[in-house]
Formats: sequence, C-alpha cells, structure tokens
Amino acid sequence: MLDIEARERIIVAIDCGREEALDLAGSLSGHASWLKVGMTLYYAEGPSIVREFKDRGFKVFLDLKFHDIPHQVRGAARSAALAGADLLSVHGCGGAAMLAAARNGVDEASQTSGLERARLVAITVLTSMDQAALAQVGVEDPVADQAARLALLASSNGIDGIVCSPQEARPMRELLGEDALIVTPGVRPAGAELGDQSRVATPAAALDAGASHLVIGRPITSASNPVAAYEAIVAELTAAQS
Repeated sequence: MLDIEARERIIVAIDCGREEALDLAGSLSGHASWLKVGMTLYYAEGPSIVREFKDRGFKVFLDLKFHDIPHQVRGAARSAALAGADLLSVHGCGGAAMLAAARNGVDEASQTSGLERARLVAITVLTSMDQAALAQVGVEDPVADQAARLALLASSNGIDGIVCSPQEARPMRELLGEDALIVTPGVRPAGAELGDQSRVATPAAALDAGASHLVIGRPITSASNPVAAYEAIVAELTAAQS
C-alpha cells in the first residue's frame, strides 16, 4: 500500500472543544487527509468548524447520525453537505423513507453548489453495543444479522456504504461489494485502551477485513505526540499491505 493511500484510509476523530480541535488540526495538517467531526464539537461550533477544517485542506466526515422523520433528515443532509462535509452518517434503523430522504438531501446540495455529492454511510450497530445491549432495545437477532439487515436496507435506498465494527467488515464487504464504503470505528492500535468500544480490531486487521476507512480517535488525539501516533499507524498500514 502506498503511503498516500494509507492516509486516505484513516479518519481522525476530533471529539473535543474548538481550541483543542484547531490545535490538533494544525498539528495534523500535511499529514492527515480526513477529520471526523462528531456531535460534541459540531453542536458547540456549528457548520463553521466544518468550513474551517475544509479551508485547512482536510476532508470532513460529519458524524451526526441523522435519525428523524424523512423531511427533517432531508433538510439536515442538504445543510450539512452545503457546509462542506464530504461524508455524512445516518442511522440505518431510521427506515427506507428516511434513508432515501437523506440521499435526496445530498443530491439537492450538489445540484445547488455544483460540487461533488457528499457521500452517505448508514450506522448499522453502534460499536459500543454488544449482544446484551442490543437485546435491551428489543433486537434479539445476532449483531451480525442486524448489521446485515440494515446494510442491505441502506444500500437499496441510495446510501453509499455503512458504519460497522471491524468484526462485521468482512461479511459486509462480501454483502455490499467492492464499491461500498465500509467505515469502521472501534479501531485501536495494539496495546491501546479500549475506552467505550466493545468490538474492536487493530488498523491492519480492520483493513484486511475489508474496511475502506478507519475511524481512529483517542489513540491519536490523546497521544503525547499526535503526529507521531498518526504516522505510526500509516507505517503499520503501509507495511501490512506491501
């Protein structure tokens, strides 16, 4: 794997306040290609933080996990895409009409702006959930079966790919084909703390399983030297695929 390809695979999760986020972006500029903006940062700063990261040359995964009535999700997806997000997340369990509305929203944004359409990925089963947690919300099927069900629903309603744990990446790749985006949180370098993730894998293992993008946060952002931590993961991926 070429060095530049490895950088395209890693999405650094920036889940903190504005000043720390901008400091991290400054440090990672010229190294990382992608940043993920989650609820913590977006709800504090709004669309301007997406634009600031874009102005610094990053691609942005805006991970707000839209889940509402179709009308609201269509408008939210359109607004988020117009703010500059390259990739957006929606909850697969929102249903067919909601998923189709999200696709309509990003299509409208692209027609308005004349820019490339933002891509969409559907959340299958959160990586913080295990079988017991899934049962608590009334889903008795195995995690893998639930993830597959929602992946197919998303794919058939205009969604470009899914978010799933590394443990589901291989069957999801087989199910959805080579062109699907498969974004895997729960990626931890060997020896890193698990935090609140239940279903995890190393970066090389997740990539080997079929992931297209790896979301990695605290192992990079909480490191004493975030750039060195990032570069170590790039080196691991490059070596594993060479």
